Amino acid sequence: MKWQMARRAEKMNPSVIREILKVTEKPGIISFAGGLPSPKTFPIDAMREASERVLRDDGKAALQYAASEGYAPLREWVAQDLLKQGMNVSPDQVLITTGSQQGLDLVAKILIDAGSRILVETPTYLGALQAFTPMEPVAVGVNSDEHGVDPDDLRAKVGTGADKARFVYLLPNFQNPTGRTMTEARRAAVAQVAIETGLPIIEDNPYGDLWFDAPPAPSLSSRHPEGSVYLGSFSKILAPGLRLGYLVAPPALYPKLLQAKQAADLHTPSFNQRVVAEVLKDGFIERHVPTIRALYKQQCEAMLAALDREMAGLGLTWNRPVGGMFLWVQLPQGLKAIPLLDKAVEKGVAFVPGSAFYAEGADESTLRLSFVTATVDQINTGMSALAAAIRESLSGQ
Repeated sequence: MKWQMARRAEKMNPSVIREILKVTEKPGIISFAGGLPSPKTFPIDAMREASERVLRDDGKAALQYAASEGYAPLREWVAQDLLKQGMNVSPDQVLITTGSQQGLDLVAKILIDAGSRILVETPTYLGALQAFTPMEPVAVGVNSDEHGVDPDDLRAKVGTGADKARFVYLLPNFQNPTGRTMTEARRAAVAQVAIETGLPIIEDNPYGDLWFDAPPAPSLSSRHPEGSVYLGSFSKILAPGLRLGYLVAPPALYPKLLQAKQAADLHTPSFNQRVVAEVLKDGFIERHVPTIRALYKQQCEAMLAALDREMAGLGLTWNRPVGGMFLWVQLPQGLKAIPLLDKAVEKGVAFVPGSAFYAEGADESTLRLSFVTATVDQINTGMSALAAAIRESLSGQ
């Protein structure tokens, strides 16, 4: 039997990260590859207690079909929580999604036609590229630096008429893959470009609560409320296995996103939503998230110290994140990350080559390191092994 695939199916490709994660399952591999939260942060006891209360007090409703928009108390909590991002939104603008990845999929279905232009950072989140690509856009990378996307290049690439970009996709806080954070001045400049050109912003903020010493500046969406879709997630502050996220959209766009959600899965699991709402209702998150920040800060500092120690004199450069889960490494000229990965795995350590995160013009001499699932001892051992692989690669040039 030969199946005739839709053209969009031909555009779908396996996740590079997921393929690398298969390698990391081998015994003895220290992985800096996955973007997985640390299991140490999962509030198992709180989830167990909340699950028991939900089943005891409202079990029939929790196990039944539910509204596509989401559980009302959870939508209300999200709207209230977004005040700290400078956003004043109604719960009616909140759509609960099956992970924020579904939010990207819904945005793609509603806003992208085949051949339409979209703008993304350089580099950008691989999962977003995977969500957008089946809709057959022309993805254009906007020049970016350590402060985020360049507003002048953004303005130059918006376009006009039929060639105008449908939106720009941005991760302003502790970006995946680079770990960089957009400054307040840069946010103001980017929002101004979007307002003046009528360019919608898709703002993805799964890591915004994971700051180490000070919270990031208010959201881009707070500056461009009628022209932004904001995506958030409970994966990084509670547990990714819940597959619970949300989007916030202006009233003009919300109904179509809701219709796309209804067609995709009817609604996000009722039980999961009610359990999370039960966990959140007594201020648990304000007590819990600081423990995640402290752990990740310790691990980030350990990785930065190991890089300083092990990579001295090898010609690498890297950034110093102030939150999140990742940092970004630039290898010496001529050294490519994909061949290096093979040598690194032989020595018991894995990372993600940076080329996977580019919409165009990939830099093959970059790589992403995640510091949150490894212990300090594993970080030290893994960085030593990675340095050995780099020295071996440099000697063979």
